[in-house]
Amino acid sequence: MDESSKDPAEALLRTYSAGGGINYLDAAATLPSRPAIDAACVELLSLLFPGFHGEPVVHPGDLPALTRSRIRSLHARLHPEMCKSLARKGGNGAVEPDADRILSSFFAQLASVREMLWTDIDAAYEGDPASTSFEEVILAYPSLEAIAIQRMAHILYQANLPLIPRMMTEWAHGRTGIDIHPGAKIGSYFFIDHGTGVVIGETCVIGSHVKLYHGVTLGARSFQKDEEGHIKKGGKRHPEVEDYVTIYPNSTVLGGETVIGARSTIGGNVFLTQSVPPDSLVAYDGKPFQVMHKRTRPLRESDAPVER
Repeated sequence: MDESSKDPAEALLRTYSAGGGINYLDAAATLPSRPAIDAACVELLSLLFPGFHGEPVVHPGDLPALTRSRIRSLHARLHPEMCKSLARKGGNGAVEPDADRILSSFFAQLASVREMLWTDIDAAYEGDPASTSFEEVILAYPSLEAIAIQRMAHILYQANLPLIPRMMTEWAHGRTGIDIHPGAKIGSYFFIDHGTGVVIGETCVIGSHVKLYHGVTLGARSFQKDEEGHIKKGGKRHPEVEDYVTIYPNSTVLGGETVIGARSTIGGNVFLTQSVPPDSLVAYDGKPFQVMHKRTRPLRESDAPVER
């Protein structure tokens, strides 16, 4: 029978009934909603930076009521999604009390997150000569948005909430090009300049006053496998970056045992799988390039004029 004559709906329906863990016909009742989590990320940024995201604050006197309204709205949006997420962990207990407990703790820690983000704003302003104001950092720097979402997602990750923390950081990843796992532990005064292509793994530990440039990867070196050849989950897989370290563009640092010592500088295009002591300078040792005037360089065969 010609493949083009088959009913595509019937073909798809057959795959829906197959096994494999990707068929959630009742997904609305069993999985967190991506649109709901995306909308929650927008509301959370509005809560952290009132007047910069979402509806403007017309008068300072409106801020208390607006803040409480946003918290109520976020609670109503996140509670059912957390219940669905927690239900996936199994167990016989009701998930609503756990969701309430996690949300209560989460909201209680947002003030500390905001205080931490002010150090990140300061690091961006002081670390980028192109920055003209704190307002510019909040409005226009993708790294701050990615870091803000990650710091909030990290709270939920530590509460062992499935799915949602990763959904939050992937929302930020899609908007900024910066991929930070919610499990990563990141200190104060953190700045990612430009940011596109940065990857920070789950078990990475980053100290304070660390600066990364675009294209930096803090990743895993290799994965252990069990007797059946399946990758073993968990374990320390990603490097540690100590205080006052700078890593320049397109450098890769891999391995759970790799430690970049304090005050070290990793130059651009470095591939590093071993620890370096404090106060180190690591530079790419490639072939030296040549600089010459275009008119005096040797003529190559491909440069010869073509006869017509």
